[in-house]
Amino acid sequence: MRKNIILLILMCVAIIPMAAENVVYLTTEQFKERVFDYTKEKEWKYKGSKPCVIDFYTTWCGPCRSIAPILEELAKEYEDQIVVYKVDVDNCRDIATAFGISSIPAVLYIPLDGEPSMTIGARNKSKFQSEIDKILLGK
Repeated sequence: MRKNIILLILMCVAIIPMAAENVVYLTTEQFKERVFDYTKEKEWKYKGSKPCVIDFYTTWCGPCRSIAPILEELAKEYEDQIVVYKVDVDNCRDIATAFGISSIPAVLYIPLDGEPSMTIGARNKSKFQSEIDKILLGK
């Protein structure tokens, strides 16, 4: 009985932070539904209703882990204006190939209208804010 209670507590502790996240983790199929179906479409057409930031990452990448909390903060701060997605390139290699991603972290900024813009490498919060404001929100 005691083991079950401890297990239940550990599960709750693990689930609560995930439920509070504003970042959306995408599978390949979700990417094709929400962002762009690169297997069927020839011309770029973003499917979303808000501009978005897509973080292409892996779990073993140090710089990817360093920007994760920054992107989580920004997802909360800009939640009414943008969507922040994450795509694990180890699990979604076809997306990485389709977008020519050879280095990570790679961050793709997708405005509602116009072409997406890619940056490579870790950034601090103020740099991300500047890029979101300029590229996605036209500030």
